[in-house]
Amino acid sequence: MEPKMLKNGPYEVELEAGKTYKWCTCDASKKQPFCDGSHHGTKFKSHKFEAKKTGKAYLCGCKQTKTPPYCDGSHNK
Repeated sequence: MEPKMLKNGPYEVELEAGKTYKWCTCDASKKQPFCDGSHHGTKFKSHKFEAKKTGKAYLCGCKQTKTPPYCDGSHNK
């Protein structure tokens, strides 16, 4: 079971250094690109990460990145 490509590009978000976030690895969350727990009962799990710096970040929208949660351009391949 693979997630659907919800967005053909990244989500631009503001992150706060030291804060922990959960990036959605499936396509079910209503709070994309962040997890809202909608994956429960599936094989998917959220990807927990800590922001290293405050400011804009580009989180993967296609769910195919090799550098989760950050966009690596996989949507262009």
